[in-house]
Formats: sequence, C-alpha cells, structure tokens
Amino acid sequence: MISRRTMLSASMLAVALALGGMSTTGAKAEDCSITLGAAVSLTGKYSTNGKHTKNGYDLALKVINGKGGVKVGGKTCKLAIKYYDDESTPARAAALAERLIKQDGVKFMLGPYSSGLTKAIAPVTEKHKVPMVEANGASRSLFTKGYKYLFAVLSTSEQYLKSAIELAAENADKMGKKPNELTIAMAIENDPFSQDIRAGVMEDAKRFGMKIVIDDKLPKELNDMSATLTKVKALKPDILVVSGHAKGAATAVRQVAEMRVDVPMMAMTHCDSAQIIKKFGKDAEYTLCASQWAPTLKYSDSYFGSAMDFAKLFEKTYGYAPPYQAAESAAAVLVFKDAFERAGTLDPQKVRDALAATDMMTFYGRIKFDETGKNIAKPMVLYQVLQGKYVVVAPSKWAEAKAVIPRPKWSERK
Repeated sequence: MISRRTMLSASMLAVALALGGMSTTGAKAEDCSITLGAAVSLTGKYSTNGKHTKNGYDLALKVINGKGGVKVGGKTCKLAIKYYDDESTPARAAALAERLIKQDGVKFMLGPYSSGLTKAIAPVTEKHKVPMVEANGASRSLFTKGYKYLFAVLSTSEQYLKSAIELAAENADKMGKKPNELTIAMAIENDPFSQDIRAGVMEDAKRFGMKIVIDDKLPKELNDMSATLTKVKALKPDILVVSGHAKGAATAVRQVAEMRVDVPMMAMTHCDSAQIIKKFGKDAEYTLCASQWAPTLKYSDSYFGSAMDFAKLFEKTYGYAPPYQAAESAAAVLVFKDAFERAGTLDPQKVRDALAATDMMTFYGRIKFDETGKNIAKPMVLYQVLQGKYVVVAPSKWAEAKAVIPRPKWSERK
C-alpha cells in the first residue's frame, strides 16, 4: 500500500497562477482540465534532479496556462499535473504509475527522472495504452522494446559523448598525433545509463581508429576513482572519459585535482547537476561536459521565446540557473500541448498518433520522433569550463568558442 507521505497534492494551477486570462477564441479557461500524471523523485538519491524535473514541468504548466491553455476541439483546457514521490525507487515508480492510471484516472503521463525509473514505468503505461512523454530517460535500451506509447524529447545516451570523441579527432594534431593514434581511458559506472555511454564511446572510438587503454567499470555511488586515476598517470592516455552521474562527475574533478593527473582531454556527463564550477572552482577548469541543451543555443518557440529567455525565466522563478534536466522537462509538456491540439481530442489513441507525428521547434531544440519514440532531430552539445563558465565548444555549428586542447598541465596553472 502506498503511504501518505509519498503523495503530493496535484499542481492544479488556477487562473490566479496563470499569466493571462481568456483564450483568444473567447472560450472560458474553465471549459476543461487535462491532468498529466507524474511520479518524480523528490526524495532518495535522485532527489536533486527530481527537483529540476518537477520545476521544469511546473514552469511549462504556468506558461502554457498563462497564454490561454490548450485548445482542444473548440474548448480551452487548462493543464494540471498530479504528482507522487517515487522515492528514487523503480518498484515504487511502477506502483505509482499504476495508481495514477487505475485509481486517479490519468490518461497521459510525464516521465520520471532517470533511465532506470523510466524503464520501470514504461511497461505500465504500455500495458494500459497511456501515452508517456519523458524527458530524462536516455538509455537506448528503452527504445528497443517495441513500445508504441513512449516518446522521449532528449537525445539517447550513446550520443552523449559523441561530440567529445569527434572534438578529439579534430584536435589530434594539437596533441601531436593523428586521430587513429589517440588513446582513451574510460571510468564508467556500472549502471545501464553509463554503460550505454561506454558503448557509444567505443563505437565512436572504433570509427576513428582510436585505442581504449583503460576500460574500468566502477561501482554505483561512485566515491573513489583513485585506482583508475593511478593507471591514467601511468599509461598517459590522451582522453579520459567519465560517466557516473552527479556523484561520479564530482569525484572525478576532485580526485584529478588532488592527484594532479595530467590528461590532454577530460570529458564527462552530469557536470552541471554536480555543480562542479561552484564546488571546485579553478579545479574544474577545462573539463568537457556533455549536455542536452545550453541557454546560448539559437532555439526558440512562441511560448518561452529563446533558450536564453527560458533560462532567465527559470532563474527568476526558482532562484538558480536551469540545468538541462529542467529544460527538457519543460519541453515535454510543450510536446503534449502540441499533440492535444493537433489531435483535436483527448482520446488517448488519437493523442498517441499525434505524438508519433510530432515535428516541432522549441526553445530546447527541434523535436521529431522516429518509429521507436526517440527524438532524432536534436544534437547533444559539449561545454568546456572556461574562466568559471560553461562555454559551448561543440558541435562547431553551435560553438561559442574554440576548445582549449590540450588541457594545461597542473604545474603550468596559476
């Protein structure tokens, strides 16, 4: 039985919270309400990113409702979200999805945070034929199951560090080598998401003829990388790749600095959610960071405006700059809004079909789903920490500056 403490009141944003009043058609905002269900990690190990996810959902709700809501078949509907806390536990997430659908009557779902929890919920929504738009489950294995009701706005995990390997190949001459002479060390957490990162890096390395010289699978709750870093100091690879969620990113930056590990390139995931600039200052300099999104990208839509407009509104609303987890979560709500309107009905099957036909530009980037439900239209970007800021350095089409490669040795830093 689900305890009371797991329940949160529904975010039924009323007109008082909205930014505007009546719709342009003259229909009243109270014509109908569309409730989306969401099991989100507000406690447990994913609570930080669960908070970012919820904040993204809520901000999109506020903006959409404030600009007239959703127009469906001649009616104007307000969006609402009914939340439960999944406590960062897959079994809890699956049980809450069942509760939202069977007891609460929810016909449309937003995804949880993390690939693991999305994997727990997807079979439930599929069984009940409830469309789910998710923003934080990137594991490519989610899209090999034949699901018809799962749609993901984010780039899948094997793409996360593709730009880093391509950037290494482009800059091989700066390291005194050819692309096929470069060597890679991998320190990867042994969880499904991170192992997908590993598979993607290995595929990209093979494409360029690069050699993997260290391939360490590290335990969950990554607190110590010293054994791997000792090997890095001995073998002197050109690229160090790290994926271990926020804790892994923090551990890597801290221990590379403590052990004075010199490596020409260090690329990782989850830099922003680990707050490496805030926590480690100059020690984080020159780190390359995979990101789904950046505020400086030239994406825009009619709801949030530009990517930078979204970032400013988010920071004004919540008091901190938005990590990409918040941006992609807001985009997921926009996708549902667009599908409801194109479907012209709240029939779940017709909404599902409208979702499958999605092709739209948002502040987060273009969103277009393939037959598996993956977004095939938005590339990953790569930041580098330069002078205490995240600066987009790849792909070159979106770059704000050239990457500093190789990283200065610790003995050369001020």
